[in-house]
Amino acid sequence: MKLNRIAALFALATAIGGCESLDYIPGDQMSGQTFWQTEDHARQAAVGMYAAMKEPWCFGLEFTFDMCSDLADGTSPWADISRGTSFASNSGGVQNHWQYLYELVHRSNTVIRNVENMPISRETIDRVTGEAKFLRAMAYFRMLNCWGGVPYYDESCDINREFSNLKSPRSSAEEIRGHIIDDLTEAIEKLPVSWEAADLGRATKGAAYALRGKVYLFNRQWDKAIADFEEIVYNKSHNYGYSLHPDYNSLFRLYNGSHSPEMIFSIQSIDGNTAGYALDIVSYFGNKSTMRLIAGNRIVPSVTLVDMYENLDGSQFDWDDMFPGFNDGGAETRKKYLCVAIDQGSTTVTSTLDCDTTKVMDAYRLRDPRLCLNVITPYSHYLGTDAGSSPMDKQFVLADPTKGGAPMEAMAFIRNSEGWNSYFWRKWIPTGNLDGYWGEYNRTPYEFPLIRLGDVILMLAEAYNEAGETDKAVPELNKIRARAGMPELNSGAAWLAVTGKEEMAERIRRERAFELAGEGQRYWDLRRWGLLEASVKNATDIFGDLMYTRSYQPRHEMWPIPLVEMERNTNLKQNEGW
Repeated sequence: MKLNRIAALFALATAIGGCESLDYIPGDQMSGQTFWQTEDHARQAAVGMYAAMKEPWCFGLEFTFDMCSDLADGTSPWADISRGTSFASNSGGVQNHWQYLYELVHRSNTVIRNVENMPISRETIDRVTGEAKFLRAMAYFRMLNCWGGVPYYDESCDINREFSNLKSPRSSAEEIRGHIIDDLTEAIEKLPVSWEAADLGRATKGAAYALRGKVYLFNRQWDKAIADFEEIVYNKSHNYGYSLHPDYNSLFRLYNGSHSPEMIFSIQSIDGNTAGYALDIVSYFGNKSTMRLIAGNRIVPSVTLVDMYENLDGSQFDWDDMFPGFNDGGAETRKKYLCVAIDQGSTTVTSTLDCDTTKVMDAYRLRDPRLCLNVITPYSHYLGTDAGSSPMDKQFVLADPTKGGAPMEAMAFIRNSEGWNSYFWRKWIPTGNLDGYWGEYNRTPYEFPLIRLGDVILMLAEAYNEAGETDKAVPELNKIRARAGMPELNSGAAWLAVTGKEEMAERIRRERAFELAGEGQRYWDLRRWGLLEASVKNATDIFGDLMYTRSYQPRHEMWPIPLVEMERNTNLKQNEGW
């Protein structure tokens, strides 16, 4: 929602309790004699739910899940899950996600239970209840994907009385999915098609349809998924007003109240300085040249992602076409093609050595335009900041350390804080200081989508294809390719022809990677497709040198129940293999 309502958010957050585990802090301490009395109280209660939803360990770190997939490499916050080496039931990330998802569940339950008997209009009661059911379903859907069946608590659970004694056993995955569908079905009935501008960001009828369709898709219920996705893509019952944003790049640079009709359900960020609310994306995706960033590039685009993007004509990219012998030549051959020398002061390129920098840039910029919009590629430029906060042009060079200096962010070049020769994210990373609007590196003021139309269209294409309607899937996929500036499937060239369901499925998987990189969807996609194991390989840099190892075990398909939760609730049974 619009965050000029921040005062109400903090007031409710204080009344409800912190965002710590509900095993410690009661979440339902508002007296019915002082609260739950007016229309404004109902709206404030809704704000408290969204506040919990936006917390980093709930859905506020959604973009970071790409490091658990083949699209990104990184050090935080999911290193144990990403690398598969120390992934265990005492993982801090696993515990935190469980804790904060249940915080959202219990805040939603508190609202559902109390708002029903408020002396306010039925319309307000229904709308707020619909929001609560939507957010509760959203939390349980994530838990279902992480752990399978989990303990189920609905609005009959009064946290004020029971927070220290939550001992329910795990419900089955089928039971949890049934509750999710029920909540979303009711949310569809109660939520409005749209809100007034002041309430932008609150859950809508279209968001509930989209999420229910996603639940069906993940459960391979293709016909039901199709029905829900078609409802909002083709405005079957209402005019939902969704449309693809005309420009892929600007879709991820919406700030200072800007909004796109592509956003179906998004986290609203406003003010990148000291007031309002903004996600901390730059701390993970940024580079050392991004607004005085202390650490930087905890998560970087993978070589797998970059190499996946097609040529501009839609054909497959191959490094050997640019530099013969590149693929099998090893790190030294690649460095010869790609590296230059810079001075000790990190201010200028002193020699291009054997590197044709124009040809290197062409290897990236003569490809799917989304590549260079999502990734800072070698010898391209990025408007960062100097040692203070003034905008300053920076270039990403691959500097041969045996021929001169090393890149420094305070000077002309971008430095990698991990010492990796990796790519950097451009998607989500503000340029300069946004004309003064942005001044805090840990407050990225962009609207971040949890559900957007581009994703829904690709899911609709997938559902069509899996249901045996590939002829319907192709036009949906082509909508996304056309917006990106890529040739459509079946548009002439032999390599654009679709020959059947399996080939179309592969194209959909690749298109989701091209389109949704940096949005945190890939990890969940790989798991539901049964491709997680096949995707796990060691993280290597641009030259093919090892950055770190990854491993896979069958138990990684489902997260372990956090050890501390099993100690608190002895009725919980651990997932297989943990």
